[in-house]
Amino acid sequence: MPMTTGTRARTRTCVALLTAVCAALPLTLAAPAHAGPAHAGPAHAGIAHSDRVPLPYRMADTGGGDQLITARAPAPDTTTGTVTWWQRLNGRWRESGSAPARFGSGGLTEGSTRVQGTSTTPTGLYDLPFGFGSDPAPAGTTAPYRRVGPDSWWCEDNASASYNRWVDPLPRDCAATESERLADYPVQYGRALLIAFNYRRPVHRRGAGIFLHVNGKGATAGCVSVPAGAMARILAWVRPSDAPHIAIGTAHGPTAITRY
Repeated sequence: MPMTTGTRARTRTCVALLTAVCAALPLTLAAPAHAGPAHAGPAHAGIAHSDRVPLPYRMADTGGGDQLITARAPAPDTTTGTVTWWQRLNGRWRESGSAPARFGSGGLTEGSTRVQGTSTTPTGLYDLPFGFGSDPAPAGTTAPYRRVGPDSWWCEDNASASYNRWVDPLPRDCAATESERLADYPVQYGRALLIAFNYRRPVHRRGAGIFLHVNGKGATAGCVSVPAGAMARILAWVRPSDAPHIAIGTAHGPTAITRY
């Protein structure tokens, strides 16, 4: 139907009113949503805890260095998960590699209250003092690396002054039945890194001999293990000058890896 003169007048009035209302609206209604920073900061800086944000940015602490290994399980009672190693370059964390991981047959537990003999993997943030193994260090390894010999032991005897230490040979005050002869595990300890759980100032009966090592047949006795190829890549990647650390934890709950 053709538009009449009265209709045109009413239309012009409505358009004028609509224009005035739109002009009065706050500019924020029309502004695009904020896209966020180019990279996320630490969790305590107020960043959203989204799984899309690289894990190191969501950690309470990464150890202060430029290399971090994360070992994360879905829940405390699980024995499998993922190990991922991260490099910080120009202030930004980048994933360098990842591999399926195995944990203790008893699951995971808070490291500060762990009890020896429970086959649990201690959660927490730890440094990585040195590597060792029955096999030679992978090409490119710069971390200190000790070769396992026939008299290389890890003392786990709570009565010994060498508790939670590499000893070669076994001292008299460290019972062989309470310790681990490293050469007896040529597969698992073909290559490994010491996880410094309860290492700097050992608390007796908390636990000893926690390593990142090569997979055996199944769950570990409390260590973290990965396939042999991944272990070799990690050893070649670790740089002492980058102050590498490992964070062990779960996806959620009191032992969430982001707490450490």
